[in-house]
Amino acid sequence: MLGLSTALLRDPFHLVLVALCVVGIFLATIFVLAFKPKGKSSGEQNTFQAYLKFFYACFVKPHTGDGTGNQQDALESFYKAQADVYDATRKRLLKGREDMLGVVAAQLKHRADAGLISQRPVWVDIGGGTGHSVEQMGEFLPVQDFFRAVYIVDLSPSLCEMAKERFQRLGWTNVKVICQDARAFRLHEHEHEAHERKERILQGQPVRDLDENADAGGAELVTMSYALSMIPEFYPVIDSIASLLSPNGVVGVCDFYVQNQVDYQTRNYTGGVIDRHCVWVSRVFWRTWFEIDRVNLEAARRDYLEYRFGTVLSINARNTFFGVKLPYYIWIGCSKDNGASTAKLAEIDAAATESPYLSALDLQTGPTPADVEIRSKAYESAIVNLQSSLPLPATWYQNHHWRIHYDETLEKHKRFNNCYIYAFTWEDDRADARLLKVQADDVILAITSAGDNILSFALDNPRRIHAVDLNPSQNHLLELKVAAFTALGYSDVWKLFGEGRHTDFRSILINKLSPHMSSLAFQYWLQNGPSAFEKQGLYYSGGSGNAIQLVGWLFCVLGLSKEVKKLCAAQTLAEQREIWRRSIKNVLHSRILTWTIIGNEKWLWKALGVPPAQRNMIEADYLRNDEPGASASGPSSSSSRGGHAVYEYVLNTFEPVVNSTLLSTSNHYYLLTLLGHYTPTSHPTYLSPKSHIKLSKPSAFNGLRIHTDEISEVIARMRPGTLTIVVVMDSMDWFPPEGKQAIKQIRALNRALKMKGRVMLRSAGLRPWYVETFEACGFEAKRVAVRVPGSCIDRVNMYASTWICTKETSIEQEDVKLHFRKSSMVELKI
Repeated sequence: MLGLSTALLRDPFHLVLVALCVVGIFLATIFVLAFKPKGKSSGEQNTFQAYLKFFYACFVKPHTGDGTGNQQDALESFYKAQADVYDATRKRLLKGREDMLGVVAAQLKHRADAGLISQRPVWVDIGGGTGHSVEQMGEFLPVQDFFRAVYIVDLSPSLCEMAKERFQRLGWTNVKVICQDARAFRLHEHEHEAHERKERILQGQPVRDLDENADAGGAELVTMSYALSMIPEFYPVIDSIASLLSPNGVVGVCDFYVQNQVDYQTRNYTGGVIDRHCVWVSRVFWRTWFEIDRVNLEAARRDYLEYRFGTVLSINARNTFFGVKLPYYIWIGCSKDNGASTAKLAEIDAAATESPYLSALDLQTGPTPADVEIRSKAYESAIVNLQSSLPLPATWYQNHHWRIHYDETLEKHKRFNNCYIYAFTWEDDRADARLLKVQADDVILAITSAGDNILSFALDNPRRIHAVDLNPSQNHLLELKVAAFTALGYSDVWKLFGEGRHTDFRSILINKLSPHMSSLAFQYWLQNGPSAFEKQGLYYSGGSGNAIQLVGWLFCVLGLSKEVKKLCAAQTLAEQREIWRRSIKNVLHSRILTWTIIGNEKWLWKALGVPPAQRNMIEADYLRNDEPGASASGPSSSSSRGGHAVYEYVLNTFEPVVNSTLLSTSNHYYLLTLLGHYTPTSHPTYLSPKSHIKLSKPSAFNGLRIHTDEISEVIARMRPGTLTIVVVMDSMDWFPPEGKQAIKQIRALNRALKMKGRVMLRSAGLRPWYVETFEACGFEAKRVAVRVPGSCIDRVNMYASTWICTKETSIEQEDVKLHFRKSSMVELKI
C-alpha cells in the first residue's frame, strides 16, 4: 500500500491534484475562520452555513450558463445557489457601499436645500440585486418620504425575488424591482407623469424617449454598487446613465478596480490620483482571481465613466481582506456639461484673476486691452479640456468654487510629503485687525497657513479673500474649516477645532461635509482625518504637532504636567508668574534644551517650520547686538554661536508673554502649545459663538478663493492694481539674500496692488534685508511694531518686527520713465 501511494505521488498529474486539494481545503478553512463570529450565538451555525454556500457557489459549483451566451443565464448560474445568503456574505467583501450611499445622500440633500431639485427625486439603482443598498440608504435618508420612486434594475431573477420579498416585508411601496437588462431600461416606461409632461413641453411632437431630454424628467440619482465590473457590455450601460440623469442629478459608483498610473497620469479630470496606482502584482493577481467569477477589473470601465461624466468626488481605497489589500473605488459624478457654460467659466475665472469679466456683479469697471490675456491656470485647463471633448477638472463641478484647480502631480506640491506643517496659525489676529482695519471693499491676498487668519478676515466680510499656499495640505485644512462652518452647528465646530477631537469625524465628513469640499480635500481627510481627530487630536498632528508632543513629553518626564495645568488655569497674572518662575521657566530656558533641540536646524524646520534662512537672520541680529564689529557671516555659522542666538531669542519670546498676557483668558496661542487644545475662555476669534453666526451664513465665503501655488504665480495672473492688502506672514524670511526670488515677488506685488495698497509682513529680523528691496521697488516701508527685551510685540511675540509696506509708485511707471530716459540719452549722444 505504501509503495502504491509512493508511485501515485511520483505522477505529476496526481501531484497537481493533491496540491489543488490541499490549497482548496486551506482556502475553505481560512475563509470560514475569517468570518466566524466571535463567541457562540444562536446565529453562528447559520453564518457558517452561509459562507459554506458562498464558497461552493463561487469556487466549486460549475457555471452552467456559459453555453447559451446569455448574460442572464450566466448570472443565474452564479447567483441562484447563493441568492438567499448574498447579503450575509458580502458585508466584508464589498466595502465602500455605505460610504457611497452616505456621500450621494449628502449631495442630494444639499441640492434640495439649494433649490436645484424642486420635486421629490427619482432613484435608479442599476445592478441593485437584493435591494441591500436601498434599505441601507434608510440610514441616511427616509427613503419612503424623500424619494418619489426608487427603481432597482437587475438581470438576475433570483436576486430580484429577494429584493421584492425585502420591500414587501419593509412595506416600502415606492420601491419597484425591475428584472431587465440595464441597457434596455427606460425611465419613461415607468414614470408616466414625466412622460406626459414631456409631451406637453414638446407640444404634440412624437416622444421618442423621455430619457433623451432630461429637462422633462429624469432621475436625480443613479447608482451602481459592485455591478459595473460584472457587466460585459458596459459601454451602452454607462451611456444609458447619461440619458437617465436629470440636469442636476448625481451618479454614484462603488466597485473593485486595478490600474496602472501610466493610464491616468496625464488626466486632470479624475478628481485626484491619491493611492490610485496598483502595483503589478496586485493588478495581475486580482484580475485573474476575479475573472473566475466573471468579474472584470480592466481599467476601461472606470476610465469611460470618468470620460462620460464630470467627477465630483473620487476616492481610492483598499479593503484588507484575507490579509491582502483589495483595491476599490468610490466615484461621485454629474452631467459632463454641468458648469461648462462659457458664462460660468468666465465668472469663476474672473474671481481668481480679479479681471473685469465680473463687472456686472461686483467690479464696476470696464475691460481694458491689458486684461484680455489674463487667464487663471484653472481656466486654461478648462479650455483645453473642452476643446478635446473631455470633462472639466473636478473643481469645476463642485457645489462651491472656493478651491482653484491645481496639478497635484507637480514636484513642488509633493515635497511636503502630503502633510501640513501648521495645524494652527502663529499670527496674532487681533494685531492684524488693529493694523489693517479691513474694509468691505478690500481685496486681500494672504498666506493660508492653518487658515485661522483667513477666517478672521472673513469675519470683516471683505469683497474678496485670496488664500495662497504652495502646500496642498494647508489648503485642505482651510477647506475643512470652511466646510465645517458651512454645514455644522457650533458644537461640532468647537469639537473639531476647539478641542481638536471628534469621535464621529468620519461620519460627519461623509454625511455633512462632503458636499462642501473638493475631491482632493475630501480624499485627504477621509484618509488622514480619523487619525487626527479621533485618535491623536488635530493639534498633535502635522509638523507643529511634533513640537507640542515634545513639550508635553518633556513636562511629563520632568514631573511638571500638574504645574502646566495650573499655569493654564491661573486667573491672575501674579498667580501665573509665580507658577512660571518656580518651575516651568527653568526647563524651557535650559541652555542644554535650546542648544540640542530648539537650536537644531532639522528640528526647527520639521517641527516649527523655521527655515535655515530665517535662523540665519536671528543669528545675525544676535551678533550685531552683542558683538559690535563682528561679522554677521563669519562666526554665525558655528553651531555654538547659533545655539546662543536661538537661546536668547527664545528667552526674549516666552518671558514677556508670561509676564504680560494671561493664558487662561487672552493668550490661546501658548495655551494650545501647553494643553494641546483651546478652552471656552481662551481661543481664536473665529471659534467664538458670535463668529459662528457670521461664518455660517450662506454668503459668508462667497468671496473666498483658495490657490495652491506660489504667491508670485498667483499674482502674476491677476489684473494689475486690484489687490488692496497682502499678508505674507514671515514668508519673506525664507528667501536667501543672494537669490532673485525676493525681488521678483516684490515687483509682482507692486504690479498687483492698487496705489496705497499695503503689504504686511512679520520677520525674525529687526530690520530684514529685503526691506531695502521693497523701498527700491516703489514701497514706503514702515516698522509698525518691534520686539525689545522685556516686552511683547503682540500676544505671540514670536517675531522680532512687524512691517507695513505701502505702494507709493507703480514699478511699471518707473520702468517706462527709465526706458524714456535711456532713449533720450541715446538720442542726445547721437
